[in-house]
Amino acid sequence: MTCSTDVIAQCVRWYLAYAISLRNLEEMMAERGIIVDHSTLHRWVIRLVPLLDKAFRRHKRSVGRRWRMDETYIKVKGQWKYLYRAVDTAGQTIDFLLTAKRDAAAALRFFRKAIRHHGEPDVVTIDKRVLSH
Repeated sequence: MTCSTDVIAQCVRWYLAYAISLRNLEEMMAERGIIVDHSTLHRWVIRLVPLLDKAFRRHKRSVGRRWRMDETYIKVKGQWKYLYRAVDTAGQTIDFLLTAKRDAAAALRFFRKAIRHHGEPDVVTIDKRVLSH
């Protein structure tokens, strides 16, 4: 059975928005009369997420030229991760990076990613803890 693009998009959206397992999503779709294996759902997610990310970045509104960068330690799906985040003066999130390690390489990777997607800012204010790298 071939699924419509609407069904595929809905599955990927639910998976990303609600942090459900692929097996739970498989069951949800079966309850709606759509039989799709969890491995197929995984292939859809792997294939579509980079495309969605690229499309959303193209339509994202411009960000301010003054950035504030910060990092914090958060729990994601039961595991502790470091969240690096940059916001502009309006409070709009410019970019973020979730990583297992807190080191200079991760901080630099995050900063380069933000610049690559949004251009070089005029001013960057960095939280003191980031300077400990």
